Amino acid sequence: MIDTDQASSRLRSRMIDLENRSISLTNFEASAQIEDITLPTDMGGYVRVHTFAVEQSGTWPQNPLPIGPASAALQIPIADRMAFHVFQNSGCNWRCWYCFVPFKDLSGHGSMVSVREMARWSAEVDGEPHAVDLSGGQPDLTPEWSVWFLEELGELDATHVYVWSDDNLSNDYLWKYLSPAQIGMLGEHPRYGRACCIKGHNADSFSFNTLASPALFDRQFELLSRLQEETSIDYYVYLTITSPSLDGVESDVRQLMDRLQRISETLPLRTVPLEVLEWGPVTARMTEQTGIALRNQYVVVEQWQQELERRFPGPRGPIELVPR
Repeated sequence: MIDTDQASSRLRSRMIDLENRSISLTNFEASAQIEDITLPTDMGGYVRVHTFAVEQSGTWPQNPLPIGPASAALQIPIADRMAFHVFQNSGCNWRCWYCFVPFKDLSGHGSMVSVREMARWSAEVDGEPHAVDLSGGQPDLTPEWSVWFLEELGELDATHVYVWSDDNLSNDYLWKYLSPAQIGMLGEHPRYGRACCIKGHNADSFSFNTLASPALFDRQFELLSRLQEETSIDYYVYLTITSPSLDGVESDVRQLMDRLQRISETLPLRTVPLEVLEWGPVTARMTEQTGIALRNQYVVVEQWQQELERRFPGPRGPIELVPR
């Protein structure tokens, strides 16, 4: 089982250069991940394109993230699909079996790249409104990344760029390493949003998915509470619900939604379940249990949808996200 706090500290020390405002990134051209990338990379291999789509496979619920927030911030028409330029940091403190990144690229041993260089490329690559995803890995091992990126875009007057960053809710580094003014800037910035991922519908499924202690399932909600109560950051929640067991699933989903609503009454309406699929490096990690977990997610998501409709009756549009 992973010692999350120890792993976080070790990875952070490898992944940030404070003096030169640089972050350790994955070079996709040097990674096995290149086999799963269909569009050309850019900026010397440090940028790939990911196209987000509202419509998901089969009967899986639609996913308006991050298309909805980005479109609203950039004041552009909402589309069914939207391409993001992705920078991917080189480390993660967990090992989710369904992660699309090869584990080799999550050890913190990437290449140091100046955030100024990233922002300058993003500002100049396309004069039209577009979006950037600061992804990983776990980007919040180095929360300075988002702050520096937005500061550099400000210096360039790049008001046509929206920035979206990911957070696996594993650590409190946002508060530990950023000043109140920096956290305030993230909350006040009109073109910044954050995706926070809850990994499991109960403590056992969380540990199964991440290889971290089941006790850290609760930490995810504690950190969400701090985001809600102590910041004005425009955050949303992803939910992965793969589990090898369906025991007590109805009760677990109700309790999960209760916990979200204790943070904010409408937070379930800013929460999107993510469908886990077998592709890329996931295939080599498949076992009998992960195969069961893939099938079980469709039962859990049905429970989620039923509970959502019970608590929030009435029609909802595919891009309709309740603001904070």
